[in-house]
Formats: sequence, structure tokens, C-alpha cells
Amino acid sequence: MNMQRNILIAALLVLTYMMVLQWNRDYGQPDLSDSVDESEQQVEAMDLPSMGPGEDRQSTANGGASDDVPVAVEPTDVDIPATVPSEPVAASSDLIRVETDTFNLSIDPRGGDIVSISLPLYPRHRDRPDLPFQLLEQSSNRLYIAQSGLTGRNGPDAREVGRPLFSAEASEFTLADGKDSLQVDLYFSENDITYIKRFTFNRGDYLINVEYLIDNQSSETWTGNLFGQIKRDDSGDPSSSGATGMATYLGAAYWDADSSYTKISQRDMNRSNLRETVQGGWMAWLQHYFVSAWVPNSEQSHVYQTRLDRDGNFIVGFTSPTTQVAPGEQGVIQADFYAGPKTQDRLKEISPGLHLTVDYGFLWWIAQPLFWVLSFIHSFVGNWGWSIILLTVLIKLVFFPLSATSYRSMANMRRVGPKLQALREQFGDDRQKMSQAMMELYKKEKINPLGGCLPILVQMPVFIALYWVLMESVEMRQAEWLGWITDLSLKDPYFILPILMGASMFIQQKLNPTPPDPMQAKVMRMLPIIFTFFFLWFPSGLVLYWVVNNILSIAQQWYITRQIEKGAKE
Repeated sequence: MNMQRNILIAALLVLTYMMVLQWNRDYGQPDLSDSVDESEQQVEAMDLPSMGPGEDRQSTANGGASDDVPVAVEPTDVDIPATVPSEPVAASSDLIRVETDTFNLSIDPRGGDIVSISLPLYPRHRDRPDLPFQLLEQSSNRLYIAQSGLTGRNGPDAREVGRPLFSAEASEFTLADGKDSLQVDLYFSENDITYIKRFTFNRGDYLINVEYLIDNQSSETWTGNLFGQIKRDDSGDPSSSGATGMATYLGAAYWDADSSYTKISQRDMNRSNLRETVQGGWMAWLQHYFVSAWVPNSEQSHVYQTRLDRDGNFIVGFTSPTTQVAPGEQGVIQADFYAGPKTQDRLKEISPGLHLTVDYGFLWWIAQPLFWVLSFIHSFVGNWGWSIILLTVLIKLVFFPLSATSYRSMANMRRVGPKLQALREQFGDDRQKMSQAMMELYKKEKINPLGGCLPILVQMPVFIALYWVLMESVEMRQAEWLGWITDLSLKDPYFILPILMGASMFIQQKLNPTPPDPMQAKVMRMLPIIFTFFFLWFPSGLVLYWVVNNILSIAQQWYITRQIEKGAKE
């Protein structure tokens, strides 16, 4: 009879596994061909700026973008090129394309805004390296752009007729082989004042320098303010799989030396507008693995603000203090814009606190050292999967004494299990006498019933911090381990690791004492099954950590239990 039952259970498990695999093929993974078509449609859509309710193409062509412009030093000598193209080579519907080793980028000559950035070194899918991840875009699917300009009394972006239409020497720019940087200049002239909006791109970097070179040949002093901002709709995070049901932070953040790192959620922005004067600092928009951030002059105080435009899009950015350029003089105003992966070492170099956009939550003070150790191991091993395994081993070694205390307590509880069962049979439903007898037994056997719980509770902050390290680190994105695990940030395609995790939990339970409450015992027996299904869609890097941790725990617990049971027999 037992053999028959086991065969039926095994057949049911195999059938369930095959059904989950088929469901995953049908619904769990996006079809790559659809993704490719969608991206091609986005590129086509980006050729025309998106319209808001009540707008028409003519109003945008005339520069009606005042909703984008915020309401509102010493000059520097700059070399202003003598030749300025007399006619724009691009209209607002013809974007200026820029290609470097790190960017495929589009600039709208109307205002000189960055309306598209894709990252060729970060493919959207591992098996399609030719399809770069789209970070910034202006399409029917998503609005996420970086805007900058000059406002104030004489700022060309504050004109009633709308934002300026820049010209350029070409419609396409490419970082040449052997060159370390690329400059893209946009030109606009008005009232005897020439403006050059210069974008500087560096090889291997995701930081863009944005400069305004102002040549004032008028008879009056030019006065204006630089602004930089990020405009985004309320669409979801395209870089998050959402597989676990635990979404990473999507929203804004800024840095103030006094209040440090401050997040501003979409809910906060819907409720009220931020307006703070900050020395230096930065303003950023965060999503899973990637960040965009304006970093203005660190030696000046800037007004950081958030607001909603008339279409409900979020606008976060800064306005710099007033700059004046005397008649016949030249001036320059500049800020940096970062758009790329959350690589902590590079973010630290750019501005204080910018690396905190890798958001490890309230346990960051534990998570940061864990990430440093993980990166150190990877520098020798060269594989993030094996690095996770070695880090798990190190953590187990650090907590070995605490774990030993916990497992020793569990083993003692298991040893006195028959005596506890005898007490239950003796006292039946008399809970008071039962509790009294149990406490006397624990005292006699020198057992602390909480001894198995407290050491585990002490370790929980480290486990949670490591969870967020593996969840937030862009280094895990499309990082392979071995065999079928080709991306540690995605779920196991065949669910082998979650099944191993469930099996290891089941074995651990066999080593633990049986709970005295029958209902609690039934719940505990169900936990491996529940957790297995819960972990099916977890990133495989996280599941790998749990599997290795469980295996090490089983080995340690088995050894301690065996030693205690052996001592009891002697």
C-alpha cells in the first residue's frame, strides 16, 4: 500500500512540475519577438514628440512648452566658435542622433532636451545583445526625458513664444575610434546673443556634461538661470521583472548635506511640491538597476523642486542661482547628467551620496559591507554565482557559534521529545499542569526552549540585508552561473533551484523537534511546499543563496544532533 501511495505521489509531483513549466512558457516569460517589435515601434514613435491632452502638432512646433520651464558668480572666459550654422539642419520632428560606446542617444533640437537613451552595453535580453535596454524614451509607451535650459529674465527658454529651436552642424554624431570624447554643439541666436548648448560624452562613461556658452554682443547685461530636470510619467519600471511581487523603489531622490539622502515617492509628489535650497547636491530618478540624475555645480546653492505638469507627469529638478554676462562678454553655465547603471564606485566619484541610489533600505549599514565582500570575492573568482556561494559560506562561518547554540537547543528538544509526548498523554487537556510539567522537565534537562530561536533572530538582519544586496545590485543583471542559470537576476527557467530549496527545507524539518501542538506540526510540514512555490519566481541568485545556506545548515545541524544523541546513549 505504501509503495502504491509513493508512486502516486511521485507521479503527481512530476505532473505538477510539467504543468508549471508549461504555464511558464505560455505566460511567465515575455515573447522576445514581441519585445523586438515593440522596441522598433518605440524608435519610430520617438521621431515625433508625444502630445498631451489639448495639444496639437502645430503648438509644439511653435515651441509651446512653457509648462516644462520652472518658474524662477562670476563670468568665465570661454572660447565661442566663430561659425554658427545659419539654418537648423533639424526640425523638432528630426532628432539629433548621438552614438558612443555607452549610449545611443537622441536630442530634440526644440529646447535641446535628451528624449531617448538606450544602453548598448546592457542588452534588454541576454540572448539578444543587439537590442539595448531603453532607459530614457519619449513614445506612446513611456515618457521619461531629461530637460535643461536657461530661464530667468533673459533666458531663451522663458520666452512667451516657447522654447528655442537649436541648429547643429550635423544630424548624427558618432564617437570615433581612438577618440576619448565627443562634443555635440547646438546653436541658437537671438537679440545679438549667441547660445551654444554643448554636450560632452566620454568613452566608457555614463556621465554627460551639459554646458551653456553665452556670447553677449548686445548692449545690455544678460541675466538668466540654468535649470535641469527629469520628466517622467507614472508608468511602471521596465527594468524590474516583478517576479517576486516585491517591487524595488521607483521614484525620485535628492541629496542635501544636512538631511543626507532623501527619497520622494510618487505619492509624495502627488500630494505636495518640494522646494528646497541645497548647497551642491543632486536630484535623481531611481528604478531597478538604473538611475538618471542631474548633478549641478557643487560650489553653488540650487533650488531643488518637484511638481506635476498639466498632464500629470512628474518633474523633478533644480534651478541654479542667477548668472550675469556683461555686454561684449562671454559666460558659461554647466551641470552634469548621469544616465546609466547603479555602479557604486562610479557614482561615489561623481557626487557625495549618489551611490545611495543603490537602495538597500534601512539595513544599508549591513548591506554595504556585504556587497564589498561579495565584490572582493568576485575580483578573484570572476563569477557572481560562485561568489554568492563563497559569501554564504563566509556568513555561515561567522555565525557558526550562534548557529551551533541554536541547533544544540533543537537537538536537546528532539532528545526529550518522547518524554514530552508522555507528559501530553499523562495530563491530556489540562494545559496548566502540562505547562508546569514541561517547565520542570526543561529545568531538569537544562534546556532553554527559546535557545533555538534567539540565535536565529540575531542573524535575520544579515539575511535580509543580503537579500537586498542580491536584489538591488546591477552586477547580478544577466550574470550567468553555470549550466541552465544564465541570468542570476531572473528566475530559474526549470525551477530546479526552488525545488532543491524546498527539499532542503524538508530535510531540515526532519532534524528539528516536532512541535508539541498537532496543528502547528501540520503547518510546519506544509512550509516546504509553500516556500517552494513562493520561490519559483524569485531571482535565481537569491534562491541559490538559500539553497547553499540550507545545505550548510543541514550539515551543521546533523553533526551537532548526532553528537548530542551519541552522548545521550553513552
